Amino acid sequence: MGRLGYVSYCWSIGTTSFRTKEFNRKIEAQLAIMQRFRALPENVGKNWKANKPLQKAYYEYMQECGFVEGQAQRPDKDAREKTSGLCDIGVLDTARNITPVGEHLLSVAADNDFSTDNDLEIEKDSYIYFKQLLKMYTDIGGNIVRPFVVTLYVLHELEYLSYEEFTYLLPLCINSQTMELVMVGIKKCRQGEMTIDDMIGNVLQVKDNYQTALAYFQTQRVTEQVICEIGLNRKSADYDKSYYPVYKELHDIVFDGKEDCLPLYEALGKVKTKSWWRKLLFETNSTSVIKKQGRAALQDVPILQVKSENAFRKAFFALLHLYKAKATLGDYFDLNRRYMKATDTIIFHDGKVELDVLPTGYVADVRDSLQRIMFQKSYNLYQDLPLAQIENGLAFVQENVYHNLSVKFGYELQDTAAVKQVVEAKRYERFNRLIDKRFTPVKLIELFDYFESRNDEKLRELITDNADVPTMFEYCLGIAWYLISGRQGQVLEYMNLSLESDLLPKTHAGGGEADIVWKYAATDDYPCHTLLLEATLADGTNQRRMEMEPVSRHLGEYLLAHEEEEAYCVFVTTSLALQVIADFRGRKHIGYWKREGNEERSVDNMKIIPLKTEAIKTFLHLGFQYAQLYDIFSKAYASDVKSPSQWYETHIVKETELRNRYS
Repeated sequence: MGRLGYVSYCWSIGTTSFRTKEFNRKIEAQLAIMQRFRALPENVGKNWKANKPLQKAYYEYMQECGFVEGQAQRPDKDAREKTSGLCDIGVLDTARNITPVGEHLLSVAADNDFSTDNDLEIEKDSYIYFKQLLKMYTDIGGNIVRPFVVTLYVLHELEYLSYEEFTYLLPLCINSQTMELVMVGIKKCRQGEMTIDDMIGNVLQVKDNYQTALAYFQTQRVTEQVICEIGLNRKSADYDKSYYPVYKELHDIVFDGKEDCLPLYEALGKVKTKSWWRKLLFETNSTSVIKKQGRAALQDVPILQVKSENAFRKAFFALLHLYKAKATLGDYFDLNRRYMKATDTIIFHDGKVELDVLPTGYVADVRDSLQRIMFQKSYNLYQDLPLAQIENGLAFVQENVYHNLSVKFGYELQDTAAVKQVVEAKRYERFNRLIDKRFTPVKLIELFDYFESRNDEKLRELITDNADVPTMFEYCLGIAWYLISGRQGQVLEYMNLSLESDLLPKTHAGGGEADIVWKYAATDDYPCHTLLLEATLADGTNQRRMEMEPVSRHLGEYLLAHEEEEAYCVFVTTSLALQVIADFRGRKHIGYWKREGNEERSVDNMKIIPLKTEAIKTFLHLGFQYAQLYDIFSKAYASDVKSPSQWYETHIVKETELRNRYS
């Protein structure tokens, strides 16, 4: 039937084909690749639209740059899909040219300086994404909507969203009517007056195409073709053929009293939404139990209790589209989260989505402006503008923002220093909760095991997929040292890493500084000093080439720049080469030299302690504190043992065992 068709009912940011690991780094890298590709003489001025040879050439260029692996069946399509999300956020235009905004992002990445330079106190690249998502809009079935603006507004009005609310309800807000329906519905769901499924159904059932499809379904003899037609599939009606056996089996059970329910269970196994259907209809997933119990294995649910054909079809239609909608919305969750996390203004943690501290005060101030523009087009997506010029009423007014935060926290915050203190305190509260939940000593030991075996997939699963493995290694080492230091010190500053708003690491295209610079105040156990932690996953000869010179140079440069400080270095790796131990031990006598103009400067008696991650795991397992390690390292440094392996075994391994035995 030609008049039935799919109509979009929800928004998403970007495209599922660019749901990539190391999200920030890949955006920066692809922008740089496109910039170089467009600069090639044969590509200058060429039109992108409908130009499959050019699109294919770009795919092949991405291959040459190592950005894509394997071979896509349709390279031109893959090239379009991999760049469409960048067009959505305005760093590329639709002709795949770098925009002024994209140029700014590339400049930040090239400088490898992501430090904050804005009122929201977020990193430079995050601020670019924040401003772009404020402008970004999409057309959903004739409805113009700015997804990020809607999200900010809803988070302000409701204070937070659960992951379920963010996934299944927020993207349904495509106009003022559905947004009001959703916001009222969320409040009712929280009060137990309705469910998420009820809300999705309420939104879908008022859509014209759904009403038309249901009316058509009620009047037809049900065939495979009819099921395909009323499925309203976005891509092809043929994708819904597998629902016809489900319909028939359910119909036979309800109206013919069929006892054998195994065919229904097996038919459900062939549909994309099988998990929801099976959970609704069956009390067990055991096929042997279903075969034995028959109808007794079914749940007591409304669709199995209907008395009329019309009621059955209505119930089947509602469930069919409820679960298809949940599958679609579920697919978009990760994508929407990735783009919104890139702004560093929204926090995803403990099953909740909420605004970070400063954004909370800002959004409260611009709430009316957000409400005004959330369903309007933006006409400056490609322009690199200050916040105040994006739309009227979006300027950051410090006095208003600080007042809003004062109201929120119940005490006066009059200046930037006071606000920064609150922001920092809240970050450390979240960071310590994160450690207690995901990075305890036991879990860190497990993670170091995976670093040693290079089980990268497990590391991405347990930590994040928005950072490369070396960055994750530095991050975990920083947390381990924070625990060893009794959670003292500004670890979030010391780690020198880019962190997302949820305080997990992220990697940029240009990489980052590997040093963790830890400041220790004087105590009864040690003097005031600085510790440089250096980490690497390299091993053998590669480790020697990669790390011996940089580690010595980093410590030497630091000592030359801070002549009044006491400083030393701990080098941590998963596999420690013998010559690396020897070289670092030798720095005690060789020193470090540097020419500045006509003057030669040097530092002597450099202290570099090499450690394997096995030692870090032991320190965590035994609960060693930094004062104990400082003493161990001091004695190891003073030792005259020449053999690198004997030195390590005696002064690191056995000394640790001895300290534990007598502690």
